[in-house]
Amino acid sequence: MFEYDAVLYSRILTYLTLGFHAIFATIGVGIPVMIALAEWMGIKRNDPHYLLLARRWARGFVITVAIGVVTGTAIGLQLSLLWPSFMQLAGNVIGLPLFLETFAFFFEAIFLGIYLYTWDRFKTPIRHFLLVIPVVIGASASGFFISTVNAFMNTPQGFIFEDGALTNIQPLAAMFNPATPTKIAHVLSSAYLTSAFILAAIAAFAILKGRKHVYYKKALKLTMVAALIFAISTALIGDLSGKFLAKYQPEKLAAAEWHFETTTEAPLVIGGFLTEDNEIKYALEIPYALSILAHGSPTAEVIGLEEFPEEELPPLWVHYFFDLMVMFGIYLMIVSLIYVIFTRFKKWNEHARPLLWAIVAGGPFAMLAIEFGWLFAEQGRQPWILVGYMTTAEGATTSAHVDIMLYLFLALYTVLAVTCIVILRKMFRNHTAEEEIKERGLDKLQ
Repeated sequence: MFEYDAVLYSRILTYLTLGFHAIFATIGVGIPVMIALAEWMGIKRNDPHYLLLARRWARGFVITVAIGVVTGTAIGLQLSLLWPSFMQLAGNVIGLPLFLETFAFFFEAIFLGIYLYTWDRFKTPIRHFLLVIPVVIGASASGFFISTVNAFMNTPQGFIFEDGALTNIQPLAAMFNPATPTKIAHVLSSAYLTSAFILAAIAAFAILKGRKHVYYKKALKLTMVAALIFAISTALIGDLSGKFLAKYQPEKLAAAEWHFETTTEAPLVIGGFLTEDNEIKYALEIPYALSILAHGSPTAEVIGLEEFPEEELPPLWVHYFFDLMVMFGIYLMIVSLIYVIFTRFKKWNEHARPLLWAIVAGGPFAMLAIEFGWLFAEQGRQPWILVGYMTTAEGATTSAHVDIMLYLFLALYTVLAVTCIVILRKMFRNHTAEEEIKERGLDKLQ
């Protein structure tokens, strides 16, 4: 029998909730951007296929928003129930961004409702397009504000720590801490990239199943071009994130790269495994790359794990999360680049089956990159829940029966996942794009 550990169960339940919510939060931030792009292309080119894309994407988006509301509510509940000491310490600091995140969501929801129910009600299409802009702003603002909370937990500032309490609080200084710029930029860009690839994967799979209508080809081209742009921006922001870690959380970067000794000309370690003596085996080492990532110079000095107390080091298996995040990100960039290159040459077939299958794989790979990146970010902060002020163990509840909560929420998320999949399948299978194309007289447009 396992000994009951409230901290362990609290962490598992929180990871489960945030990991499940991350799927819908990512879609919630990114899909509105793709809807706006599709409608804008439809208006600009006077092309009803793009307008139909925006319409159908918006319908599916509503379902994911509904699930996201439930999982977001669960997170708010669990913050208080599972992490009462943390909320007692930092609740009055993170209260403002949490409130603003909720406000941003309601702002988005209001305009989403108006947007959905005003299709074909304006003589000038651009007026309807203007309604999606607040949806995009609200969705991205929601991601912005909640990311500032996580940034604060990594580089807390905007208060004075006296007698075990945070006093003289400056909420804006707390929100706009050193981690905020790279954290928010990476969260938003990766959400846009993931959403573009998920939609691209759906279009590619439809083409593989024999649906050759130009509607699917236009959907694929729009999403893959957007994916390439977002993949490049995510990579550039990732480079800035590495430089942020080198300055503010060097132990996290060192753990991610199994960099034990402070050295210059530090190599980047990919894969491999550690022996009991912390010797790296079977890894690929790229010379100078870690020094370049950390400080932009191949001869720069990179701080090693030896510089920090052992009890303040994150678990070294975060290296694998970091590698997987980067690997999937590179995959997405390469596949989208290949597709865009193929579209530029008439002799090359951008709808070749191997490339289409690579795009289909990119959908789940993109979401896995989000999950692994989030796990790296959270595990890499350990043992702290608020870096330098409170450990995770100190912030957790001491109450019994957290294990029962874990099982109940696991059942809830299973039901939500199955419900979401069933509804989306029925929604789009019972009213296919081909049927809607025919209904709207678009079947002869190529």
